[in-house]
Amino acid sequence: MSHFTQIRTEIKDVDALVKALTETGFQHIEVHETAQPLYGYQGDLRPDTAEIIIRRQYIGRASNDIGFKRQENGGFTAIISEYDRHKYSQQWLNGVMQRYAYHALMAQAPLQGFAVEQEETLADGTIRIVLAKWV
Repeated sequence: MSHFTQIRTEIKDVDALVKALTETGFQHIEVHETAQPLYGYQGDLRPDTAEIIIRRQYIGRASNDIGFKRQENGGFTAIISEYDRHKYSQQWLNGVMQRYAYHALMAQAPLQGFAVEQEETLADGTIRIVLAKWV
């Protein structure tokens, strides 16, 4: 039985998180208003719960569910089993965070009167976005 590890993130926008997870290859992402139980690789009910869940059957054989649990401050904590941390490591989570930041920015910029002037991906994977606001 794997132990689930909780990793605090700065994620607060559910739609941006779902888009980021989709871009990392997950097509089946559950979004719930109330936290739902996570399951282990044998289908066993775990004590951990989450509002955003990628079920184990969409992750790989012998994997556990991956979840994102809402905290009191509105942010989410990633819940990833010790076993699955080999594939879904901090590096993977950093990639999700980069895609999340991109989608959160693209959603918020127009609401604050900004338009994308330029966007490019640099050789090191950094995304450079230039926003403009005409007043």
